[in-house]
Amino acid sequence: MKFMKLGSKPDAFQSDGADVRYVISDLATDVIVHVSEVKFYLHKFPLLSKSSKLQRLVIKATEEGTDEVHIDGFPGGVTAFEICAKFCYGMVVTLSPHNVVAARCAAEYLEMTEDVDKGNLIFKIDVFINSSILRSWKDSIIVLQSTKALLPWSEELKVIGRCIDAIASKTSVDPANVTWSYSHSRKGMSCTEIVESTGRASIAPKDWWVEDLCELDVDLYKRVMVAVKSKGRMSPELIGEALKAYAVRWLPDSYDALVAEDYMRRNQCLVETIIWLLPSDKTSGCSCRFLLKLLKVAILVGAGQHVKEELMRRISFQLHKASVKDLLLPAASPSDGAHDVKLVHNLVQRFVARTAMSHNGGFVEKSDDKMIELNFEQESTLALGELVDGYLSEVASDPDLSLSTFVELATAVPEAARPVHDSLYSAVDAYLKEHPNISKADKKKICGLIDVKKLSTDASMHATQNDRLPLRLVVQVLFFQQLRAGSSNALALTDGGGHTCAKPIMKDQSDICERRIPRHPNSLNKQATSLSAREVEHRKSEHRGGGRNSFKDQLGGFLLQSRSRRIFDKIWSSKGQGENGKGSETSGSSQSPPLSAKPADVKPSPLPPLRNRRYSVS
Repeated sequence: MKFMKLGSKPDAFQSDGADVRYVISDLATDVIVHVSEVKFYLHKFPLLSKSSKLQRLVIKATEEGTDEVHIDGFPGGVTAFEICAKFCYGMVVTLSPHNVVAARCAAEYLEMTEDVDKGNLIFKIDVFINSSILRSWKDSIIVLQSTKALLPWSEELKVIGRCIDAIASKTSVDPANVTWSYSHSRKGMSCTEIVESTGRASIAPKDWWVEDLCELDVDLYKRVMVAVKSKGRMSPELIGEALKAYAVRWLPDSYDALVAEDYMRRNQCLVETIIWLLPSDKTSGCSCRFLLKLLKVAILVGAGQHVKEELMRRISFQLHKASVKDLLLPAASPSDGAHDVKLVHNLVQRFVARTAMSHNGGFVEKSDDKMIELNFEQESTLALGELVDGYLSEVASDPDLSLSTFVELATAVPEAARPVHDSLYSAVDAYLKEHPNISKADKKKICGLIDVKKLSTDASMHATQNDRLPLRLVVQVLFFQQLRAGSSNALALTDGGGHTCAKPIMKDQSDICERRIPRHPNSLNKQATSLSAREVEHRKSEHRGGGRNSFKDQLGGFLLQSRSRRIFDKIWSSKGQGENGKGSETSGSSQSPPLSAKPADVKPSPLPPLRNRRYSVS
């Protein structure tokens, strides 16, 4: 921190109580200056030799027959006037970043210019500010912080503007020229000076300036960041990191503190300022999690619609990078439930529309760059499907969530985003569990979202034993498993030509994606190849161990529960009586497989009970 000493005489000012100041001198004082509630007993000559303002005030008081001068609204208050008075007497005065702005404004008010006396206070303070304060990073921030209490004087004197320009210029210096010292900030380090490089091994990071600026008031911070961005030397990522640090510093964590009446307006102004300062590049600079947190705060503090719209535009560019927890945005009205599902639906629609527009732009040229972009879009689409299904599973437990809202969000995701329907099945099951009293038509509508051909083996087994599902859907699952097993047997007989019933390689989507959904589309093919190879080994072992019962074993697993056995008995009995179509009650929907196979030809044999097996939906 820089200091400047003015004058050489010892300090002769004394106090008599809290409201009286006087100078120890052999000469009697001849003027009383009232500043706020304090009286200064001083001498006219030293004061009038330095201040034009006091000259006029004293002359006016003399004409009125009094020796008292009243100064109202003095910038900097009693402390600043005392600095100016001591300077007039030639006493020692110490200027620092904490009091230099107040002294400068007070000197301006008293008109202590060069026209009155050479080397006057205004000149000396300006020299100190330009030669020392503005060259120091830390001192510039301290001075800038002190200017708010001295408005509009500090603004009119351009002290704020000069500090902002100095700070903005220093943020873009080479980090190698930044020295550090131990303090309480940034894990024990903070910036103090900017010097020429001395070849030190320790170099400050590129964001060395971020935390220091977090101490500024929101209005000053906004002006500094505008100046930093206008320099054009800062990357969007660094700007985004600075805004995130400022939000963490000033936005409260608790809900009560965020929406408290005393701080609501401040928090609203804060979040609107941060959003206004976001980098112009909507695809970089800020993470999707940070943007969603800002959106959550904007909703809670009642920010303007234009602010929310800007955030939603930015989020739609990287929605696939969000997590389910990030999407749990509070509803604007309690009647809409706990979470704003409609807002999430809006975000999903924007993301899908943007992806569709980008894809429709065409990838006619098979260049590497375009193919990489196409693969990225496929990857982001898969991530979106996984995100939406996870979100649906989370909000399905909300008793106020309407069926139409659930279905609209589920269908907003393109079909290609769901190679497996396990997560969607889990979400539907959670909704049915929380809303057991919905009508049959509504239950049919929500269950129609599930494609049984895209369920994994575990999910299919869980579905056949799920009492909450309609009978129609359970039959679809059982038929598909039966047909898949029958097709495997037929293909094995055709390819092998033997008497055994070894199962062929079957690239079924549900088997391929039993594992976690891959992030990259190419990994789907890799998993399919790997699983196919494993199935070949499994079928070879079945061939050696009597593959004739393999189909029975598989079917027996689906007939563990009495409900599944009753359904199959009903199906087989109706098939044996004739093909007159009387079993329409259990017929599948448009997503059911065709009943072209003849599962009745295969007689399933019961297996030992597997009561200890636990089924889960991945």
